[in-house]
Amino acid sequence: MAGQAVEQVATVQPSVQLKTKELEVQGASGPLGARLYMSVDAPGVKRDSLIVFFHGGGFVSGDLEEADEFLRSLVSCDPRHVVLASNYTLATTSPFPAAVEDAHAVLLWAKKNKAKLSWTGKRLLVAGIEAGANLAAVCTLMARDRGGPALGGQILIMPMLDPGLTSGSMRAMPTCSYKAQAADVCAAGYRGYLPNAADRTHPYASPLQSSRLKNLPPALILSAEDDPLRDEAEQYGAKLIACGIKTTVRRLPPTPLPDVEARNECACKTFALAEIAGFVASLDGMEVPPPAP
Repeated sequence: MAGQAVEQVATVQPSVQLKTKELEVQGASGPLGARLYMSVDAPGVKRDSLIVFFHGGGFVSGDLEEADEFLRSLVSCDPRHVVLASNYTLATTSPFPAAVEDAHAVLLWAKKNKAKLSWTGKRLLVAGIEAGANLAAVCTLMARDRGGPALGGQILIMPMLDPGLTSGSMRAMPTCSYKAQAADVCAAGYRGYLPNAADRTHPYASPLQSSRLKNLPPALILSAEDDPLRDEAEQYGAKLIACGIKTTVRRLPPTPLPDVEARNECACKTFALAEIAGFVASLDGMEVPPPAP
């Protein structure tokens, strides 16, 4: 059951007002905190696209505040969709597969609770950043394998997809101190999330190693030039393309992050927002919205 919604209205840009609601959604084993983002329109207006978003934090940390600014910008750039950001069980509480079971359960909850989300139910997309992008990617596998919910797209931002940390961009990180720290953060996150070494090859933990990537929804995969997760993101995109999945892979310009855990600032936010708006619009032949002023 969803708890009582707490609404806040803020002006994001001169022409856009943003409304947020604090909600409870249903996870695999209990309620989870969530936040709904939408523009302020005429009462009763419902959006055709719902994006369910999962935060980063390397599986062991993070919460709804992690990507709050980014998600506010996302909705303000294209008011035609609504975004639901959800927590999930952190590995410090329960390791794999608790987080991804939560993520899949949230998608099922969203599909059943359209009215609470001001959503028509037409198009459901899953998205995330870093560890949350791993969960988003895996949710598409789970939805396919379990018969739902039907997903219209996946948006993976700097995704963690390789527990082995074997990519060239990851191995190159020790040559730069702050990037080496980023690699260490990823390694520590996987140790917490996947304490059982055998799980590291499970497709629901490491989608990059999955041999079954057909019949998945269209994908937008964003990497960054100077991020250690760059190569695994692009390798996953190549595998999806080879399996016939409509996939757009973009390497965004480098913008050094002073905090290695600050991927939620989305180093190249302006570029990422434009790519996401174009991707969502392309799914239904909509006109791509103009850049925000």
